[in-house]
Amino acid sequence: MELTGHMAQSQKSNRTSKTAPKAALTIYDVASQAGVSIASVSRVLNGQGSPRAGTRERVMQAVAELGFVPDGAARALSNGLKEVVGVVFRRGDETRFQDEDESLLFMDVINRGIDVAAQRRGFDVLISSVGFSDENVTSRIEAVAGKADGLILHDRMLSAGSITRLSGVVPVVTLAGSPSRGAMNVRCDNEAGMRALVRHLVVDHGYRTIAYVAGRSDSPDNRARARVFEAEARAAGAEIYTGPEWQGDYSAAGGARVVTGLVDTPRRLPRAIVCANDQTALGVMHALARNGIKIPDTVAVTGFDDVPVARHLHPPLTTVRQPMLELGATAFDVLYSRISVGKGEPEVVLPVQLIVRQSCGCP
Repeated sequence: MELTGHMAQSQKSNRTSKTAPKAALTIYDVASQAGVSIASVSRVLNGQGSPRAGTRERVMQAVAELGFVPDGAARALSNGLKEVVGVVFRRGDETRFQDEDESLLFMDVINRGIDVAAQRRGFDVLISSVGFSDENVTSRIEAVAGKADGLILHDRMLSAGSITRLSGVVPVVTLAGSPSRGAMNVRCDNEAGMRALVRHLVVDHGYRTIAYVAGRSDSPDNRARARVFEAEARAAGAEIYTGPEWQGDYSAAGGARVVTGLVDTPRRLPRAIVCANDQTALGVMHALARNGIKIPDTVAVTGFDDVPVARHLHPPLTTVRQPMLELGATAFDVLYSRISVGKGEPEVVLPVQLIVRQSCGCP
């Protein structure tokens, strides 16, 4: 029996509706449905940070309404994909910092966050490193890109132009960098963190002389923190100590070198020293103690990051806590969205928190 044209068309339509693949859902769809940021979605889905109960409820309701399944999504998208993301970071200079405990560096915690989020999507992580003095860094990063569906680059190890060119070949997310055309950037709120820290030292404690031991001069994080440090300290009427003699490199050895160079001169030390990161603060505190300078009675010291060892120093370190696991997880989620459906915000900024301990002079 032949079907009428209308009935044949109807059955054809039904068959099509049953077999047509649905567009892949991403955290951007969940964020839009819930009316929250993708960072909030990432926090809820990856179990990182402390999202508000209302935010968690909206996200989980959106997940249920959309039928979003994080664990299975990558498998559904695996056709034509390697299901691998590459992560490239800078390692320390082994000839200078071979005694440093690299586990203190926050990139290790970030990489764990990336790995946990990747596993939930069925992806593997290919981790590589480049040294500060390595040649052919671009070609090495391109080699990693050829083995992965996308790249996560710690800090700025390529020029903005190189990142833009690379993003034309493979999706790229930079961590703690600056936004580059074609790529995405995930970072923490350096400005808010440094602003709260300086105000605590100058306004709450009343310290009138304050120094900044800088991180690497080419680091976007360092430049942002230094800029806010100077602006906030000046606005509060404090005397600022900065310059070449205060230039560190994010390492404990670099922080100790700065202090050693200063105590060997007749220069007066500031009442408070703000360090670009916790690793630098560790070296500063060690050098001050070695020279008989009491912390915080004579000089207060603060850091930035809140690495696990910070609370165990003597005295415990006042610092700014960055959500490091969440930073890594969010970087992967943003990259995953670009890989799967081509979506991705140019920059995601995660909140930070001032952690007050004894090194600043608090009880």
